[in-house]
Order: sequence, then structure tokens, then C-alpha cells
Amino acid sequence: MYKQTFPLILASKSPRRQELMQAMGLDFNVLLKDVDESYPEHLSPAEIACYISEKKALAFTEERLNSLVITADTIVAYNGEIMGKPADAAAAREMLVKLSGTVHQVYTGVSLAYKDQLKTFYDMTEVWFRVITEEEIAHYVNNFNPFDKAGSYGIQDWLGFVAVEKITGSYTNVMGLPTEKLYTALSNFQY
Repeated sequence: MYKQTFPLILASKSPRRQELMQAMGLDFNVLLKDVDESYPEHLSPAEIACYISEKKALAFTEERLNSLVITADTIVAYNGEIMGKPADAAAAREMLVKLSGTVHQVYTGVSLAYKDQLKTFYDMTEVWFRVITEEEIAHYVNNFNPFDKAGSYGIQDWLGFVAVEKITGSYTNVMGLPTEKLYTALSNFQY
């Protein structure tokens, strides 16, 4: 069983990641830094999620001296296309039209950084959407907040409830933090 022995920092503004860490019973502080989230074009989806997560972790140079810093990055991949957060309503609608009636993959890279140690892992979940009507897409984009979510949707909100037919893999991974793997990584982390 994981026993927390010193401070944890969650470097994420995602309310979903914060809720998941709270639900895990972890005591943590949230600390944010602006990090360039660009990545080399040749990387696979899993490599992209891990690359950006590591970039975020490495930005916390001083904080890593006394705390374990946890960072994460989630992306959606469909037919080789990487779908990050939509820039506007038109981009959100375009992504959801593409995902309608298909299966896509959600990758989350997670990094644990303490002093000079950096441990990174990822998880992948497949998500099946039923066909979503244009009216349903417009309702979702106009009434919910797709702009802070990779792929323009949250599995834990309205569209997830009415459009996701099934998933293969971790539900919490689709929310943005694979809690099962995080718990194991924290339990096995050597300080």
C-alpha cells in the first residue's frame, strides 16, 4: 500500500486530474507553469504524451528538490491524427464529427519527478462512439466546455454519458490520469 511520506505537487490545472488525485486519498498542492507543448513530428501518440509530460516535469527544477512532482498530458488519436484541445467551437465541432461513429485511442503520459529522478509511463484506452447527430454536437459544444479537453469531449460529462458505447482500458485514463498505473508507480517509486 502506498504511504505518502513527503509533499506531492500536481502540476496540472485540470479539475478532473485534481478530483482523481483527491479520490485516491492523496495530499497534494497544485502548482502551474507555462510549458511549450510542441513535440517532434515523428513521434507516435504514446511518445507524444510522454514527451510533453516530461517537458512539463522538467520545468519544475527547484520544486523537485523537496517534493515529488506529478505531470500528465492526454491526447486523442484517430486514424493517425492527433487531436489535442480545440482552439474554438468550429474546431471542436470538426473533431466530434470525425469521432462520431468510430473508435479512437486516448493516451495519457504521466511523469513523476523527484530530484534527479524522472519516471514516465503511459496508458492507452480505446473509446467507441455511436453516431452523434449534428444537433447533439452543437448542444454539447454550446452547453459544455470542450475547449480544455483533448478530442473536444469529456467522458465524465454529457457527451460521454450519451455517446460512448464502450471502452477498452482504463476509464480514468480517458479522464486524464490513469489512476491504477499512478498508484502502482507511486508505490514503487524509490526516493
